[in-house]
Amino acid sequence: MIAKICSSCVIGIDAYEVVVETDTGGGLPDFHIVGLPDTAIKESRDRIKYAIKNSNFSFPSQKIIVNLAPADIKKEGASFDLPIALSILSSESVIDANALEGIIFCGELSLDGKLKPIKGALPIAMSLKNMDKKKFVLPRQNAKEAGVVKGIEVYPLETLKDVVNFVNKKLDIKAIDSNPEQVLRKTCKYRMDFSDVKGQEHVKRGLEVAAAGGHNVLLIGPPGSGKSMLAKRLPTILSDMTLEESLETSTIHSVSGLLSPNKGLIGTRPFRSPHHTISDAALVGGGTNPSPGEISLAHNGVLFLDELPEFKRNVLEVMRQPLEEGSVTIARVSNTLTYPSKFMLVAAMNPCPCGYFTDPKRECHCTPFQIQHYLSKISGPLLDRIDIHLEVPRLKLEHLTDKRRGEPSMEIRKRVDKARDIEKTRYMNDGIYFNAHLESKELEKYCMLDKESEELLKLAILELGISARAYDKILKVSRTIADLDGKNIIEAHHISEAISYRSLDRNLWG
Repeated sequence: MIAKICSSCVIGIDAYEVVVETDTGGGLPDFHIVGLPDTAIKESRDRIKYAIKNSNFSFPSQKIIVNLAPADIKKEGASFDLPIALSILSSESVIDANALEGIIFCGELSLDGKLKPIKGALPIAMSLKNMDKKKFVLPRQNAKEAGVVKGIEVYPLETLKDVVNFVNKKLDIKAIDSNPEQVLRKTCKYRMDFSDVKGQEHVKRGLEVAAAGGHNVLLIGPPGSGKSMLAKRLPTILSDMTLEESLETSTIHSVSGLLSPNKGLIGTRPFRSPHHTISDAALVGGGTNPSPGEISLAHNGVLFLDELPEFKRNVLEVMRQPLEEGSVTIARVSNTLTYPSKFMLVAAMNPCPCGYFTDPKRECHCTPFQIQHYLSKISGPLLDRIDIHLEVPRLKLEHLTDKRRGEPSMEIRKRVDKARDIEKTRYMNDGIYFNAHLESKELEKYCMLDKESEELLKLAILELGISARAYDKILKVSRTIADLDGKNIIEAHHISEAISYRSLDRNLWG
């Protein structure tokens, strides 16, 4: 008898319907799975056999052929354990085949028949409407993430026996009723705050400008000056995530198996901080079975690269295209996958190999050649994509012992939101979201200077050695500072502040 069960697989961040077809017939006892299964699916035969037996069902002593259709799509992961087990039981008439209509089943089985969580429950739930299905049966640990999708019925269960009883209408369980907007509000809480940071007012102001205009940032300072502490708090001053952004980010984390079972959605801007020994495949995504990398996991958030010159050059270079396009494409012989990767890049580095070139309390023993060699590890094209360079000096004693708390993130975020609203309105018809995305044509149109600011910018180019490359960066940052100030015309003090955020262009490092 042939039995059919509907399931789903995830390719990239998109889910597709898979029909599990099982035929049990005459012949010597055997168990085969066909339809391009990976190793995890092939090894599921023993798991499924003992899960059925330990759930007090009989495993057929016949030849069993399982086909995962369509057969030309590679199937990965252990989420097909449950539908394969159900199709075997259905072929033995343990389950009413008519009750399986309109339901998608996914779940990994343990040997005792319990359901274990799967990867990609959220994108599968979001794709159910395209599959013309309304019901989703899955492990209880995945219930919250799948439950945020409106218009479908999610039934979380714990064991194979519970699923069989549910299908046979011997177990009454209600579908999850979840409000995604309410879930988002509950999860939109940060543990950190800018009020924790003492001193460093200039740096905090620079990060506020970066947040308002979507500018990438480079923090330069000696060890212990607070670069990492400041970077970790940058997400707290970015605008709150919209439901659409939260779903996008949560989907990427879901397919990576990183979404917490206690949260249905990611409500805070992600902050990813990979170690400098990371490979290019781990950073941008890839592998034999391509999966999202750190830049995609940082989508709609912040990617922090500490000790920037210590990263391998080829690793840094592969970020150039995602920084420009907001997505990364991974090409393989079998298929091509695209992952979203719109993130703010925040990098940190020491001013020299020993770290104390700008430190007034510690002597630097590096030669000018060593300092230049250290800085040259960062390529010009990558620096081209960083608008703001901030010097982070060692904290003075009076700042460390000051009992007063700094300005809270909530107050800074209010100013950032106002500036972003101005940008959103201004670029409504240009396909641009932030000042950081302005091209040469838009710079001429939107970065209007008064006479005094024009003269100051010319003087900066002539006297301070500001490069032509830095000219556009200064205009973009000045536009953001003017937006924070509520001004349509860029004034001289806006230009002056923007120039102060370009320390590497002012040849301060030898």
